[in-house]
Amino acid sequence: MGAGRLAAFAALFAEESRAAMVLALLDGRAWTAGELARHARVAPSTATEHLGKLVAGGVLAEERQGRHRYVRLAGPGIAHLVEELAGLAGPDPAEAPRSLAAASAGRAMARGRTCYGHLAGRLGVAVTDALTARGLLRQDTGFALTERGLEWFAALGVPLPAQGRRPLTRACLDWTERRPHLAGRAGAALCAHALDVGWCVRIGSARAVKVTPAGERALRQELGIEADALR
Repeated sequence: MGAGRLAAFAALFAEESRAAMVLALLDGRAWTAGELARHARVAPSTATEHLGKLVAGGVLAEERQGRHRYVRLAGPGIAHLVEELAGLAGPDPAEAPRSLAAASAGRAMARGRTCYGHLAGRLGVAVTDALTARGLLRQDTGFALTERGLEWFAALGVPLPAQGRRPLTRACLDWTERRPHLAGRAGAALCAHALDVGWCVRIGSARAVKVTPAGERALRQELGIEADALR
């Protein structure tokens, strides 16, 4: 890739409304242009223009079902890039929430959220730290499950896909905690399990999740995580 192409690709993320749309799509779902327009607080025509640029630039993939047009992140590589950029940028301490509801939503996202299919926020970092402390995950030579870690996933009844576009494990810099949490296929499998068995539930239609009482008990039993660390 030449300098010109790199600059053009980087410019796709350098507009606030486009950045807001891309961050919203980290939930892994497909969104309509209208939904993204409301999320980014722009006119539908403006959203359509931005989405056209993101699709043309390879950041988003487009799907059509009848009259409806949906977009999603083009793949795990793009999700990884967005996560890393958000982690390096970090939260803006000078930015005041627009409302009490916005402040509450921000706190909920910081406590726990999904990030392209894996757990993030304080919840994701706490799980990652506990896996490491118990010798199930290694971080000293890059993220890797140990033999004990593979056995733990199997005993928990969480199948780990043998192949996929994602690596089995990957460190993702958490943009609120500024520390790594577990991503990759293992992170996605653990997140899906937590939601399937009711350890966590989604809050509204956003990416935020909260740990249920059953989840607090399970995380304490399985990983020694105390409830206070999740609040």
